[in-house]
Amino acid sequence: MAVALGTGAVAVPVPDVLDVVLRRVGLGDRGVSLLDDQIVWQLRMPRVLGMAAVGAVLGCCGAVLQSLTRNDLADPYLLGLSGGAAVGAVTVIVLGVSVAGFAGPAAVTLAGFAGALAALGLVLLLAVGRSGSLAPTRTVLAGVAVGQACSAYTSLIVIGSGDHDAARRVLTWTLGSGAGFRWGTALLVVGVAVVATLAFSACADHLDAFAFGESSARSLGIEVTRLRWVLLGGTALATAAAVAFAGTIGFVGLVVPHLVRTFTGPRHRLLLPMSALVGATLLVWADTLARSVVDGQEIPVGVVTAAVGVPFFALLLRRSGRSA
Repeated sequence: MAVALGTGAVAVPVPDVLDVVLRRVGLGDRGVSLLDDQIVWQLRMPRVLGMAAVGAVLGCCGAVLQSLTRNDLADPYLLGLSGGAAVGAVTVIVLGVSVAGFAGPAAVTLAGFAGALAALGLVLLLAVGRSGSLAPTRTVLAGVAVGQACSAYTSLIVIGSGDHDAARRVLTWTLGSGAGFRWGTALLVVGVAVVATLAFSACADHLDAFAFGESSARSLGIEVTRLRWVLLGGTALATAAAVAFAGTIGFVGLVVPHLVRTFTGPRHRLLLPMSALVGATLLVWADTLARSVVDGQEIPVGVVTAAVGVPFFALLLRRSGRSA
């Protein structure tokens, strides 16, 4: 994070970055320049903290969902959350709808959050059985169906509007960006990431039991249906908060848990916090590349994570295939 704070159009040496941070938290004052202080603390620190929190949420939620659904391809967008968030954001960006009296970026954020929660509600409505259970297969299929419906809506609205500027803004939002983070929003997402990681880690032993199937989990005294509802709801809320502020950033929640398992094994007591840490690190560096690799232009973060994630995931698949 210190290196990321010093990287950009105006480079700031790491020692100066550390001096700015120490001065701001009251642990020293080594006479840093006003320019360095403004760049590091006011401009870059909220963005770096916010993207680290988003990465932690996606990494940890991905690990939870892969265990909960026993599906190696599960990620935080499995429940149609990204599609629902896109519906809300596109409705505001293209149609100019205000949300609760807010307009502009605040309205986009609120609409994205509301859209993600609405998509989750629809998925759960489609997936729940008569007994109130949530079968993993039905949940995955419902998430795919809702995601496709949301994608069709967003495509129709963008194409029908004929507004090229709106289409560009929608594309930028759907591929993810950390440009909208300010201190208030960054601290909010950091709080979500901390609470989510601690809450999911508290369920680590229960998630270990899911690896042996629902019958084994029930034999250990776990209320499977209730736990699945709680964890699905928790991952959805955390992911919705992340998506609302940063857009839809792919591959982090899918790749990070697989990467971490190669070093930690399947035990969730270590897997979950490490997935949060690796996810945060990955997204901080992806965002740093996105805003610094091309002079005067910012690349969507989702492009960077896909460019890194696809080859890496292919390598993991090849290695696992050779060992199988």
